[in-house]
Amino acid sequence: MSTGAGGKSSIWSLDFIRLSDYPCAWFAGEAIPQTASITELVEFDGTIHRGEEDKIMTQREIFLGNGAIALGLLEAGCQVVTSYPGTPSSEILPEVVRLVKSAGLNTYAEWSTNEKVAFDNAYAAAISGKRAACCMKQVGLNVAADSLMSAAYMGTMGGLVIIACDDPGPHSSQTEQDTRLMARFAKVPVLDPSSPEEARQMVGLALDLSEEFQTPVILRPAIRVCHAREDLTWGDLRDNDRKASFEKNPGRWAATPKFRFILHGELNRKLKKIGRRFDGLKPFNFHDLEPGKEYPLGILAGGVPYSVVRDILSDEDRKDIPVLKMCAPHPFPEALAGEFMSACEKILVIEETDTVIEYFLRNREKVLGRFSGHVPSEGELAPEVVYDLINRTLKELGMKPLTSGGRREAFELVNGLELPIRKPTLCPGCPHRASFFAIRKARPKAIYTSDIGCYTLGINLGGVDTCLDMGAGITLGTGFYHAFAQDGVEQPVVATMGDSTFYHSGTAGLLNAVYNDARFILVILDNQTTAMTGMQPTPGLGIRADGTRGNTIPLERVVAGCGVDFIEVVDPYDLKAMVELMKKAAAYTSDPSGGVAVIIARHPCVIAYREEAIPHKKEIVVTDDCVECNFCHERFECPALYKDPDLERTAVNQTLCAQCGVCLDICPKGAIVEA
Repeated sequence: MSTGAGGKSSIWSLDFIRLSDYPCAWFAGEAIPQTASITELVEFDGTIHRGEEDKIMTQREIFLGNGAIALGLLEAGCQVVTSYPGTPSSEILPEVVRLVKSAGLNTYAEWSTNEKVAFDNAYAAAISGKRAACCMKQVGLNVAADSLMSAAYMGTMGGLVIIACDDPGPHSSQTEQDTRLMARFAKVPVLDPSSPEEARQMVGLALDLSEEFQTPVILRPAIRVCHAREDLTWGDLRDNDRKASFEKNPGRWAATPKFRFILHGELNRKLKKIGRRFDGLKPFNFHDLEPGKEYPLGILAGGVPYSVVRDILSDEDRKDIPVLKMCAPHPFPEALAGEFMSACEKILVIEETDTVIEYFLRNREKVLGRFSGHVPSEGELAPEVVYDLINRTLKELGMKPLTSGGRREAFELVNGLELPIRKPTLCPGCPHRASFFAIRKARPKAIYTSDIGCYTLGINLGGVDTCLDMGAGITLGTGFYHAFAQDGVEQPVVATMGDSTFYHSGTAGLLNAVYNDARFILVILDNQTTAMTGMQPTPGLGIRADGTRGNTIPLERVVAGCGVDFIEVVDPYDLKAMVELMKKAAAYTSDPSGGVAVIIARHPCVIAYREEAIPHKKEIVVTDDCVECNFCHERFECPALYKDPDLERTAVNQTLCAQCGVCLDICPKGAIVEA
């Protein structure tokens, strides 16, 4: 969603123009390179607003949606912000750090080791009376769910907002799960912003509601809010000087089941009060009905779909279709929904990504949506999808259809280009590619259990058979071992997991594997960063969210602490050494006195550490000895290697080549050589 100065918000730009994919952002009608410094992106309008005590200078900047959320947190006096990175939420904490540094605030920001840790740290701050937030993606809230459920019963003293960013599509997630359902399950209020500016405003509302009703509140921006851009103006940011104070009350903070029963009753009463508040919560919950008028069709929408609906109806000048905006859907605003239902013969519910609002509208004869088949049950409700489903509904009801054609010209143009489809792949020079090549060469008949991260793309190399969730590379490896051992079968298993993922959720699984005498090889792919979500630091680096130095926790020490005796480190760029080490580890897992063998394949990420990762570059060429056996494409899959139709053999794209030289050891015919 892009909004020009003084212009209306438009979701269309995101799907048809995709402003965020272009090398520049538009600012006040002028293109500014995205590589520009922060000072270049900030405009001071020159106006001094005089208060009673201070002069306030208004600042203006194009914010990413996640940056708008960060701004809202600091404007609302949030004192503690914790997070574990995960698309589409990853930019919130870095933006908090940037704004904290620029304003000289005392806000504490932390990259936590996982989402539950982030939640618990923020919750402790909230029950000590401070304003706190924890940020994660939607599947990260699964990791924090245990704490969330109890926190809803116990409540808060200060404000606590959980920012869980949803990924309809999904674009980079395991599921399309709807955090609004998690909010209903946990019995906490949820806010569903339709634009970056609205997300910014809702952060303050969430913290206010949390403090007033002493309950956690969820903000669930979807990816099109998180990664949209909007031109925002703001004033001075100031410290919240509220001090921590914890009043001991075991009946609440350490409540036993009997007391939890009492707390549950209190929570239910809170939700009823908040639901009545949501009935008149403008500008987040409201409709545009004309008093006394009846309509054949009304549209009820929330979050990003609301912005899409408003743009479509505005472009079509369809004032005959009223809209109920519901961006605060739980607790459900019964009275507001009842007014809208009474005025419309049919209600089309457009929401992402599940049936939350539709579930609460009990009149199945009047309501059209996922239950009736009018709205898709999976996938992102992109503008063209919403356009089509509205148009189909209008035709079905005998109403005037839409006329613009859904702005399909761009799609037709792109489809006419017949561009090649490229699957996601590891970067040229990525050390994970070398690791997977060595793993397959040394253990070709193994089951390869893997995990969430860049290295999931090892599936293209034949080195990934399973990918369940974070930490499951180890736990599924353990499960496979015991399943086959029960039948007397010695089935090789190789688990792979990144360094950040291991710190996140690997230790419990590894402890269990050692404790229960599982036998498999674990390869920890240590590229010394959290690469897939934006190069955040890991505990192995000891660098904190604000760039200061914390305590370094080496992987070797953690693995040893889990009871593993076989721990060796190798540089995966040295393919021969890694293949030999894999064979040594395999022998250890088969030895009666052996156990789990852990190999740490350590090499810096070629994106995060451009110079350090490849200090000695090698120019690579393919000779006429190439017989087009496709081994390099199928087993190594480096993007720099391609089939040249003119040469009728494989060649090297020197523009893409990282000059790591790893491919020198992979060609069976020796056709890949140093120039």
